[in-house]
Amino acid sequence: MSLRLEKGARLVAATHNPGKARELAALLEDRFEVVSAAELGLAEPDEPETTFVGNALVKARAAADATGLIALADDSGLCVAGLGGAPGVHSARWAGPDRDFAHAMDLVARRLSESTSEETDAWFICALAVAWPGGPMVAVEGRVDGTLSFPPRGSRGFGYDPIFTAEGETLTFGEMDPAAKHAMSHRARAFAALKAALF
Repeated sequence: MSLRLEKGARLVAATHNPGKARELAALLEDRFEVVSAAELGLAEPDEPETTFVGNALVKARAAADATGLIALADDSGLCVAGLGGAPGVHSARWAGPDRDFAHAMDLVARRLSESTSEETDAWFICALAVAWPGGPMVAVEGRVDGTLSFPPRGSRGFGYDPIFTAEGETLTFGEMDPAAKHAMSHRARAFAALKAALF
């Protein structure tokens, strides 16, 4: 089996987040027909792993085996040095069942103020995994480093973007033009690695 993704192939994006499904399709440069796990009515698998790559592989394998399609999954999150790398793989959980990231950002600020650390260093990680039905899997990772700033600034992007400023930038991800963010984000870096491996 050739571990290449042929242009025009039908892929399942293993996500129930419509914004993330659109972003994955755009980063794939519309080379493929992308359908989301939500559109196909797939259940969300448990994410028991302790690493981003581990959780991305779980999601990709579940979607590929359920649909018979090649599956692409993403697992990503914010890691804060002053919190020992938290929220990390639990980034979405910090936002609660309603995915309330205003609450999650408040929680980061509160936990930092309760800690003895004055470190504001943080980084975003994105792991991408591709799984072939009943077959092999490939995973890559991208990372972007920066610092946290409070209160949150900007209404673009999603998740923790309004409190994160990448190294060398003055705007938070929440303030940046989406095209500028996509050119240097953790997800863009992971996609560059994926393209090198599979396109």
